Amino acid sequence: MNKCIGCGALLQNINNKDIGYTKNINSKYCERCFRIKNYHDYKLVDINNNEYVSILKKIGTTDSLVILVVDLFNIGKELELISKYINNNILLVLTKRDILPLSIYDNNLEKYFDDYNLNIIDKVIISSKNNYNFDLLYEKILRYKTKEVYVVGFTNAGKSTMINKLLYNYTNNKIEITTSYLRSTTLNTIEIIMNDFKLIDTPGLLDEGNIINYLDVKELDKVIPNKEIKPRIYQIKNKQSIIIDKLLRLDIENDNVIVFYVSNELEFLRLYKSNDKLTNLKKHIIDIDDNMDIVINGLGFIKVKKKAKIILYTLDNVLVYTRKSLI
Repeated sequence: MNKCIGCGALLQNINNKDIGYTKNINSKYCERCFRIKNYHDYKLVDINNNEYVSILKKIGTTDSLVILVVDLFNIGKELELISKYINNNILLVLTKRDILPLSIYDNNLEKYFDDYNLNIIDKVIISSKNNYNFDLLYEKILRYKTKEVYVVGFTNAGKSTMINKLLYNYTNNKIEITTSYLRSTTLNTIEIIMNDFKLIDTPGLLDEGNIINYLDVKELDKVIPNKEIKPRIYQIKNKQSIIIDKLLRLDIENDNVIVFYVSNELEFLRLYKSNDKLTNLKKHIIDIDDNMDIVINGLGFIKVKKKAKIILYTLDNVLVYTRKSLI
C-alpha cells in the first residue's frame, strides 16, 4: 500500500472519516494533507504517545543516527524521556532561532543542553524560516550519518519544516512533507531518499500540557510567534497583577525584575489595584529561586530575577513549571 508523502498515513479510499483517505488511491497526498496545504483547513486526528513510543523502541534497536529536533522557544519538559527508549548517537538540532532575541549568543543556548541526560554527539542551531545554519547542519549530518537517519522530537518542534528545507537546498527531490503548527500533522514514519542515505521523519511526541491544544486557530495566530520576540521587562516595586490577553494572570508582591518571552501579538495589562480578572482560571502558587524561568507550556516563559512567591492563573490542563533560566 502507498503512503501519503505529506503525513505518512497509509492511503485508502474506503472510509472518508479515517486517516489516509483519498478519492484517488494513486494520489500522492491524502485528502487531509491536500486540504491543509491548499486551504489551511486542519482536521484534528486523535492519536496517542503509545504509537510514538513503539517507533522509538524500534529506533533503539538500531545503531542509526538520530536527529533530535527541539524548539528553542518551547523546550519540552519531558525531553529526557527519549533516552528511556534509545541510546543512539544524537545530533541535537535547536530550531526557531529567529524567534528568540538575536542579542543572545548561540553558544550560550547550546551550552544550556549540556546537562541533559542524552547521548548528544553534536549540536547545531537553525532557523528554517531564515535558512540559518543549514549548510552547517547538512555538513554535520553527512559527518555522522548512518544508512538510515531518524528525525525525532515533540510535535510542532519544526521537524517537517526542517526536512523540507534540507530537500529544497540539497536535493532535486520534489517531495514536500505537510507542515502545520497544530499537533499530529505527521501521522506515521515518512522515508525520504536523501542522496546516499535515507532520512526518516517520525510523528511528534504529543505534548498534552501544551496550550496550543486548547486554543482555536484565531487564538493560535496570536500565541505562536512568527518573528523575533521583543522581551517585556517589568520592574516590580509593589503588589501588582499582569494580565496577558485572556490566557494568563501573574500576581507578584516583592521587589523584583521579571521578563516575559511571549508572542509580540499578545496584549498586556498592568494593574495595581485589587481585581478579579482571570481568577476563574486554574491557580498555580509558585515559589521560585533567583534567575529561574516559569514556563507556561506553549505560551512562552517568564524570567524571574530574584527569589519570589508568584501566583499564576492560566487555562486548565496547561503545564506550568520552573527551570534554570534559558537566557
